[in-house]
Amino acid sequence: MSGAHLLLVEDDSVARVAVAENLAGHGYAVAEAGTVAEALRSWDAARPDLIVLDLGLPDLDGLTVIRRVRREAATPILVLSARGREGDKIEALEAGADDYVTKPYGMGEVRARVAALLRRVGGPAGEPSGVLRNGSIALDPVRRVVTVGHAELDLTPREYELLKQMLAAPGRVLTRGRLLRAVWGTAYSDEGHYLHVYVSRLRRKLAAADPGGDAKDLVAAEPGVGYRVRERGD
Repeated sequence: MSGAHLLLVEDDSVARVAVAENLAGHGYAVAEAGTVAEALRSWDAARPDLIVLDLGLPDLDGLTVIRRVRREAATPILVLSARGREGDKIEALEAGADDYVTKPYGMGEVRARVAALLRRVGGPAGEPSGVLRNGSIALDPVRRVVTVGHAELDLTPREYELLKQMLAAPGRVLTRGRLLRAVWGTAYSDEGHYLHVYVSRLRRKLAAADPGGDAKDLVAAEPGVGYRVRERGD
């Protein structure tokens, strides 16, 4: 994995290609969608690290995407829209968007806002740079890289997202339902075996990367409830 994964939702193909190429040229992996339906399919298939969203889409209002994503995850959403009225901005932000830029915009500003939102992914648990650390483990949401000590950990996209969710809430019990919705979506809310399989894989990879350290015991099960990440010294 290299570079945060972005989902760009824009119905104007010329503008979409221009923005996607610019972001890709600065190290991001960019998936594109031109409608709400395409955006939600992409969201379900591969959880992006951040969504860049136009509101004026041909099938449904872009607010539909914001509301659907917010039911499942705290993924950052940056709105790029021609709607400049204060009421439109308030509606999008109250629906769950994290930032709002009115068209026309400069790509330098867009990249700066994307980077700022990615740095905030870890919330209170993150460093000013956005990096989430726990013992020997570090997860960088901007570069989409996980390291154990000085070695980079090879994770699948779902394993990465699962670890990110848990590292952002050290010491807190995250229920199976919450983790399933955040990583797989509402359709998988009752599929506890998915979570068991992926947590087991994640534990094995962490243990192999740090056999004598604290990484192998990072994820603790809370029987009948879910999982939590042990805090340092726990």
